[in-house]
Amino acid sequence: MITMYTTPWCGYCVRLKGQLDRAGLEYVTVDIENDPTAEQFVRDANNGNATVPTVLFADGTVMTNPSIRQVTEKATSAA
Repeated sequence: MITMYTTPWCGYCVRLKGQLDRAGLEYVTVDIENDPTAEQFVRDANNGNATVPTVLFADGTVMTNPSIRQVTEKATSAA
C-alpha cells in the first residue's frame, strides 16, 4: 500500500492523487496539518522540511514529490 503525506492546499499533491487514481494504484492520504506525528515523519524524511507530497511505500522507502512514473515503477516492482 502507498501512503501519501499531503496538505489540502498542495497542488502537487492534487496532481499526484489524480494520476494515482487514473493509474489504478491504491493509496491512502495523511494530512500532515492534522497529524503532528505524520508531519514529523515528513520532516524526518526531508531534512527538517515539511515537503509534500511525500510518499511512503510498503517496504519503508520514501520519495518526495515523485513523478507518477517513479511511483508506478516502485509500486509495481515491489508487488
